[in-house]
Amino acid sequence: MIERYTLPEMGAIWNERRKIDEWLAVEKAVCEAWHRRGRIPDSAMPAIRAATCDLDRMREIEREVDHDVIAFLRATGESIGPDARFVHMGLTSTDVVDTALSRQMAAAATLIQRRLAELTTIVGRQAIAHRETLMIGRTHGMHAEPTTFGMKLAVWYDELRRQQRRLALAKEDIAAGKISGAVGTHAHVPPDLEEEVCRDLGLAVAPASTQILQRDRHAFLLAVLAGIGGTLEKFATEIRHLQRSEVGEAEEPFDPGNQGSSAMPHKRNPHASERVAGLARLLRGYALTAAENNALWHERDISHSSTERVIIPDAFITLDFMLHEMADILDRLVVYPKRMRRNLEASQGLIYSQPVLLALVDAGLGRQEAYAIVQAHARQALDGGPALLDGLLGDERVTSRIGPERLAELFDPARQLTHIDAVFARLGLEEEGAVGSAPSPTPRD
Repeated sequence: MIERYTLPEMGAIWNERRKIDEWLAVEKAVCEAWHRRGRIPDSAMPAIRAATCDLDRMREIEREVDHDVIAFLRATGESIGPDARFVHMGLTSTDVVDTALSRQMAAAATLIQRRLAELTTIVGRQAIAHRETLMIGRTHGMHAEPTTFGMKLAVWYDELRRQQRRLALAKEDIAAGKISGAVGTHAHVPPDLEEEVCRDLGLAVAPASTQILQRDRHAFLLAVLAGIGGTLEKFATEIRHLQRSEVGEAEEPFDPGNQGSSAMPHKRNPHASERVAGLARLLRGYALTAAENNALWHERDISHSSTERVIIPDAFITLDFMLHEMADILDRLVVYPKRMRRNLEASQGLIYSQPVLLALVDAGLGRQEAYAIVQAHARQALDGGPALLDGLLGDERVTSRIGPERLAELFDPARQLTHIDAVFARLGLEEEGAVGSAPSPTPRD
């Protein structure tokens, strides 16, 4: 991943030094297990425990041998001396590489969990703050019925909680190692040593493996990362629509000194949300590649290896950046309640067609006849005629069943929002402070 989108903490998990240190940790853990069984003498352990791998030397050797693990072993062996003969005893390359990769992925997933939790807290807090911020709900991009901005955010909050559960499951799945040899039969390393090494490394043990950990684990995790990215893209797309000049109901934070366009000084573009939406496409591509990596020849081939050097670090780095970006957007989102109200009222009352329809049905009119009456008045309002309420008030078929006062009450948006509190209660968003105590931005007019 390019530096522009790499945050320091996640980048440190995926740099070359960290990868080789993880390889070294696996090799040392295996040596410790052999030592406890008496296969490696006491005299060899101080040098093995102090072993290092010089990256420049490793790269030099790799240019000669064209095999990174062999180059790693030779460079490490030079730091040990004669006792290097005990390193990598009974192992195959992927015992080291896959087990170390699992450690990196588990660490990266932990960081993603933290970012995801932070975003969930922000969204929950904003949902509470805007529980009663009235706005129009849209379906197919068209005005539908009243809702609140907090209700929109409550839906997002619930989705983020589902993503947290999925990530926890995927992390558990990937946090497994294998020290089972060239085809997974433990021909040269007993299962109890494998279990001991994985435990010492903080991993579960794969109950059955070939030369590699099976790639369904990796495919599942990258699918979850892509799914989280899709959730963030959904948020970003909504913000982009709400920020459109014709809508103007919310917008990204625009700090002093920001400039939206090199040509047009007036522009305040949703560039951060657009960036999130674009990066989500990368994650879906990585997930597709990971799914294709599952089908390998027999006990293994390396067609997956080249892609994983790119897609796994990049997927984590990309999503880490996206979560950080979206947290900032939503934490400092600028909301315009008055514009929301004006947009809601711009429909000539059409958004109350369903309450009128249901009231006519309750009053004894057939549904199809009631639908046709309300639809006809709605069309007139759309074509520049009287607002829906005014048209209905002049229709004896309506007023003979629904009195003028009762009809006017049907055009009160609060009637359609009486159950929002129940939704918030389901989510545990019943009171300020339920998901965090940091203040929410003050809405603007």
